[in-house]
Amino acid sequence: MKLSIIIPTYNEEEYLPKLLEGIKSQDFEDYEIIVADANSTDKTREIAEVYGCKIVDGGLPAEGRNNGAKVARGELLLFLDADVVLTEGYFKEAIREFESENLGVAISQMIPLSTSRRDKILHEFANRFMILTESIKPHGAGCCGILTRKKLHEEVGGFDESLDFGEDTDYIERIGRISKFKVLRKPRLLVSIRRLEKEGLKNLAFKYTKSTLCDFLGKKLSASELNYTFGHSTKKRKRILYSVCGEGMGHAIRSGVILEELVKDYDVLIFASDRAYKYLKEKFENVHEIYGFNTVYENNEVKDLKTFLKAMKTFPRDLKENLSLLYKMARDFKPDVVVSDFEFYASLISNILRIPLISVDNMHVITQCNIEYPKKYRKDKLKAEAVIRSFIIRPKRYIITSYFFPKIKDPEKVVMFPPVLRKEIMNLKPYYGDHIFVYQTSKSNIRLLRTLKKIKRKFIIYGFDKDKTEGNLYFRKFNEDEFFKDLKSAAAVITNGGFTLISEALYLKKPVYSVPVKGQFEQILNAFYLEKLGYGEFHEEVDKKSIERFLEKLPVYRKNLEEYEGGDNIALIRELKRTIEELS
Repeated sequence: MKLSIIIPTYNEEEYLPKLLEGIKSQDFEDYEIIVADANSTDKTREIAEVYGCKIVDGGLPAEGRNNGAKVARGELLLFLDADVVLTEGYFKEAIREFESENLGVAISQMIPLSTSRRDKILHEFANRFMILTESIKPHGAGCCGILTRKKLHEEVGGFDESLDFGEDTDYIERIGRISKFKVLRKPRLLVSIRRLEKEGLKNLAFKYTKSTLCDFLGKKLSASELNYTFGHSTKKRKRILYSVCGEGMGHAIRSGVILEELVKDYDVLIFASDRAYKYLKEKFENVHEIYGFNTVYENNEVKDLKTFLKAMKTFPRDLKENLSLLYKMARDFKPDVVVSDFEFYASLISNILRIPLISVDNMHVITQCNIEYPKKYRKDKLKAEAVIRSFIIRPKRYIITSYFFPKIKDPEKVVMFPPVLRKEIMNLKPYYGDHIFVYQTSKSNIRLLRTLKKIKRKFIIYGFDKDKTEGNLYFRKFNEDEFFKDLKSAAAVITNGGFTLISEALYLKKPVYSVPVKGQFEQILNAFYLEKLGYGEFHEEVDKKSIERFLEKLPVYRKNLEEYEGGDNIALIRELKRTIEELS
């Protein structure tokens, strides 16, 4: 085989297809393509497989190129960056000039993928400089196409993997000492200007000028000395500050599932309040407690004034201590991004320290989608919107999880996925038993208990923090194993409008009778769509007749639920990781 093309990659799904299409369209067929991928979190590997590339594990550029060269079968090696575009006839012209001049190593001149006159002048200047200095010192800082012979690559021991900057120039110099080097005159590569756009002309010019001068003086610089980043690092994991709302258990349960995946690839600093803190502390290291907001409920109704007065009573202390803790720990931890599951103080810190914020929750369906709802709840909706917008301030990305999918207002900033579910729920094998599963997020709905006592069915009840039997009511203290057992065998579910339990019930094909907390618009919306989709019923008040009618209609709701799909955590977590990489 004549030519082995080696492409180091990391999250290059946007650029790689253009390069691979360009390779296919060349008037040259004696080649193989090797992609050395550094654990991309996007579709880079899938794209490489579709195009028939050989895939090896990569890392930083030097490691990726060496790994590619180890499996290469061609007598010539061509190292290309993933974001270049080939000009017409590039392979034939490059190989013809390389062979006719009996070269050992060569680089290509560059044409910017830009219509800017400034960009064209800068790249032409770089081309001229490389040509002027080629006879004095083989040089290739910032070059994106290196052509050499495999036997020479092996003779010099490949790229120096101890260098995290300037490994390309070092490689060219070492091969240039034992063979002939040249800047190819005719073949050119179209190159991306994404680094120039990201860092700015002044910063990038300074870095390359400094590195070039030091190189000519025989001094090697590291990436850290130049504050140079590769967009990824296999030596230092990226850092995430993840903060979780502590009211109820839904935020904690969802975050627990997501964090199990994030801690595999990132360093994560976790903050949570109340029940979420206790839950996550048992599952993860590096979990820190903060103060949170709590809603006051009475008789299954939000008491706005009492909630406000309770919050204001402790707010000065909470604000001071939470911000102090978060600020000090974030300053030392240096997170690349902040992820908030509807947690207020992390949102503040992200704006104070100017760290990109990602919102992951179900609440933002209210502000970021064109929802339907009964107009009599308009006042509750406006109140909810005000709270949501004040809690999560200017995130770069909204990732919303939901079992209903209204139209998104801004698809550029917002994505939606099915509910995040615990693996324990997804592994259950549900069936319809005799009992009705009852769950309450607060102990205030006494009217519900009185009503259930009048109905001749067995009710297993969670949320009142007691183990006790009162006639047909079987109260359970929370225990995950018992909870899962009782839920999987339930005939149906009676609950308020809490998102997580409704999501888990629907996944297990359990019809739901929902009595949302009055004044809690998120719960009202959940119950409204539950009924709209035919998965259960929405009731403002609980009463004996409506429960009995609901139980009579269970076959209808079960039939509707046969088509319900959910439980694919993979897509949401993949999108979150992609967003983390993009923003960091």
